[in-house]
Amino acid sequence: MAVVINKEECIGCSACVSACPFGAIEMQDSKAIITDACTQCGACIDICPVAAIVREQEAKVVGMDKNDYKDVWVYIELAEGQPRNVSLELLGEGRKLADAMGQKLAAVLIGGKVEGVAKDLFANGADQVYLIEAPELAHYTTDGYTAVVTDLINNYKPSVILLGATNDGRDLGPRVACRVGTGLTADCTDLGIDEATGLVAWTRPAFGGNIMATILCPEHRPQMGTVRPSVFKKPVPDATKTGEIIRVESVAKAEDIRTKLIEVIKVCTGSCNLEEAEIIISGGRGMGKPENFSLVEDLANVLGGSVGASRAVVEAGWKPHMHQVGQTGKTVGPKIYIAAGISGAIQHVAGMSSSDVVIAINKDPDAPIFRMADFGIVGDVCEVLPLLTEEFKKIKQA
Repeated sequence: MAVVINKEECIGCSACVSACPFGAIEMQDSKAIITDACTQCGACIDICPVAAIVREQEAKVVGMDKNDYKDVWVYIELAEGQPRNVSLELLGEGRKLADAMGQKLAAVLIGGKVEGVAKDLFANGADQVYLIEAPELAHYTTDGYTAVVTDLINNYKPSVILLGATNDGRDLGPRVACRVGTGLTADCTDLGIDEATGLVAWTRPAFGGNIMATILCPEHRPQMGTVRPSVFKKPVPDATKTGEIIRVESVAKAEDIRTKLIEVIKVCTGSCNLEEAEIIISGGRGMGKPENFSLVEDLANVLGGSVGASRAVVEAGWKPHMHQVGQTGKTVGPKIYIAAGISGAIQHVAGMSSSDVVIAINKDPDAPIFRMADFGIVGDVCEVLPLLTEEFKKIKQA
């Protein structure tokens, strides 16, 4: 929809000039004209006394037949030769979407020698596995994987593609979407089917997490989105399930890949691998000072868990961003989440609400975190955490 001015009907009153909040209307030869600064907000339409400003329907040009596109795909991200949890979580949700749409669920498996992973993908719900193996694809590269996935889409035409909102997924998703001429909804926290249209309804936070926006992609295919890890649970695998492996030749050429993996240096141990963790101990501003985070780390070491942090802690420089849990950090879903000295702001809760069991420790009995906690301890975290650590040590020794 474009906003246009009928010059023959315009009387040159300039009412629209002052009404435009973006300064996008100017007077020229006693007639109003709309400049490139127009955002099509329509404020000028209501103010025009002679209805000389209207919205003009623009012809939609869609260079694809949507009926050619079918099936739900999940991009499988690998870590040390095994699927990341988020990929298995998406197979579970993809299964629901595929069943609701009456289509197949396919996994896209790319790597060096990764065929052995296919059996796990079938066990977790996939009907088909598109397998692309090549030496130059043994490790993720932007150039190589973008070329391969783009070629795969152009040839097999999926209706829906799900990717994890990880570093690799956030790199690959938009590049592929741009090359195949479709949109991409980023950082989704929920998926569903819109009853009125049958389209995938992608839900994601907007305006700093204050509202949840539901987005549809009606005119282009495939419908693509990245989904945050741990917002869904992994399906229960069925080892008896089998499926079809579709082998696809790689179009990626070694000379076209501009990056080369020299060495993998692990800058973080399992203590900050939040997406895969089954136990997370997170500290907030209630820890008092950065030195007190050693109490959180001690408990995490005893329990074999990971260390998380609230946004306030990260912004204060007590912990790096890789530890942040919440709306602007990582979304987690461990079996046990211990919130130590965290008040429970809505942005933080949004990142850990999928946890199976939440244990809150806070000296303020009215802290919001207690409203969603399964267990609560009212007390000073600097006193409570050492006691918990010692008790768990005794239990492990016994």
